[in-house]
Amino acid sequence: MDENIVFIGAGNMAAAIAEGILPKFKAENITLTDISKDRLNYIKEKLSVKTSTDNKKAAISADILFLAVKPNVYKNIISEIKDCVKKECIIVSIIAGQSIEKIEKLFEKEVKIVRVMPNTPALVGEGMSAACANKFVSDYEFDKIMYILNLIGKAEKVPEYLMDIVTAVSGSSPAYVFMFIEAMADAAVEGGMPRNQAYKFAAQSVLGAAKMVLETGLHPAVLKDNVCSPAGTTIEAVAELEKLGMRNAVISAIRVCRKKSESLT
Repeated sequence: MDENIVFIGAGNMAAAIAEGILPKFKAENITLTDISKDRLNYIKEKLSVKTSTDNKKAAISADILFLAVKPNVYKNIISEIKDCVKKECIIVSIIAGQSIEKIEKLFEKEVKIVRVMPNTPALVGEGMSAACANKFVSDYEFDKIMYILNLIGKAEKVPEYLMDIVTAVSGSSPAYVFMFIEAMADAAVEGGMPRNQAYKFAAQSVLGAAKMVLETGLHPAVLKDNVCSPAGTTIEAVAELEKLGMRNAVISAIRVCRKKSESLT
């Protein structure tokens, strides 16, 4: 594809998306901007893409423009580039908690906006992204963005009102899973297993279990039941997790994460 793709912001997520699309897009058509020259030098060396400290110059050339900056600076960034963005440009916002309506108002003109909530497993090509668009984005243009997102994992179209729960159940959830893996590894170390080996056993088990859910199509409860032999070791562990309130803890964590995301809008 020959579109010029610009990332305003060169953090981990922007770099992950840029790296993921490189097999399908030319490096000379990808530009990342940032205020840190050290960060840009690192990305240029790693990915061989274009880099710049000039947001305006980069925005002028963009056919697809990713807003990949923190919520505390995005208003200033939009104010800086709003007059430089072409009418045909598709603006992809991965700014947490910020609605399409709010971003439209900041541009002060009709713009094509796709709002996306990705997650950090995009760094290893296993991201989960949700996307929605405003009325100025055609189906063809939206499909183009979905194609890009599927290069870094999986992507689903959702109505915008679900974006806060998406933040809680996929955007933030890698942190919960990392905690679960760490806890399992700690228990393994307590049982005598070397630390590095414990992380490998725990992480691979989580990866395999997740893959079973996605590929078998079976309900997680069915898969759980298949592991639990009568009077066996697994059902003892499951009973202990139930007694200690694992489900309620997870549901409560996702609920407060959703409410925090709602408060950002």
